[in-house]
Amino acid sequence: MTTSALNQLKLHTTIVADSSDLDAIQQFLPLDATTNPSLITAAASQATNLHILKAAFDQAHHEGYQQDQLIERTIDILTVKFGVEILKLIRGRVSTEVDAALSYDTEATIVKAKELLSLYKSYGIEKNRILIKIASTWEGIQAAKALEAEGIKCNLTLLFGLHQAKACADAHVTLVSPFVGRILDWYKKADNVQSYPIDKDPGVLSVKQIYHFYKQHNIKTEIMGASFRSIDQVLALAGCDLLTIAPSLLAELEQDFRVVEHALSHQQSDLNHPYLAEALNEKSFKALIQHDLMAAQLLQSGIDGFIKAREQLNISLRQTFGIDAQIHA
Repeated sequence: MTTSALNQLKLHTTIVADSSDLDAIQQFLPLDATTNPSLITAAASQATNLHILKAAFDQAHHEGYQQDQLIERTIDILTVKFGVEILKLIRGRVSTEVDAALSYDTEATIVKAKELLSLYKSYGIEKNRILIKIASTWEGIQAAKALEAEGIKCNLTLLFGLHQAKACADAHVTLVSPFVGRILDWYKKADNVQSYPIDKDPGVLSVKQIYHFYKQHNIKTEIMGASFRSIDQVLALAGCDLLTIAPSLLAELEQDFRVVEHALSHQQSDLNHPYLAEALNEKSFKALIQHDLMAAQLLQSGIDGFIKAREQLNISLRQTFGIDAQIHA
């Protein structure tokens, strides 16, 4: 009997669920899972998760937090609680994101990462099952470098080009998440086209370039393709270290029965990138970002989007628990 594209893909690549939907994770049973503020906000809106919201709020209140700090602490606790629930369903790691508002503050990112890990530890979860997710700004990468030096593993997200990937490699981070779909979206708008052939898809090509660069130079940082728009994009990266895939696309892959071929391998990694041979410093990194309009725009818009999602969750929690009325009572 022909096996599904999803089962074939699992032979080539580690599958990660890009979701905080506990039912979906239980259905597809990935090795790892990733979350972000948008996914946490979506999960928090589900009626079946109200008990998790209440537990997070009660804990923050019990810890003595008041007013704005109460709701911010609730969000951090809620984020970790979803991570804990996810870890009950999977064998691997969960990525938990630092507040995107800290993306340009190295020290604050380090402090927040350790706060999140402390929360996990209070629930009996050790740091080896957590990836701290940080935006791939220069400041974020330097925070990850410091955290990695202390044995805290990081996932650098909102990554749109080889310059960011190189800086992450210089920092010896555990994992990077290059965004396939957002790159495609940007180029479709910039070039005023409806689509690209999969072999010319800018997002797919970007991940392939990073993959070959890492493998050619024996860089140990894992590559996890993310932000997919179609299963064609997913399958075009079969063989990548990891792929984090939304439940809707996992369902499509489960119903697709095409033959999945190994698209990426170490043996193909014979490209040369001499201009990135030297370690990047802050000046050279930021110059490369500034000269890459796509990367610069998508990095900032991604950060802004995650900040907005957290703000939406803030408003939702205030409404759910009548926070303002309680503060002024």
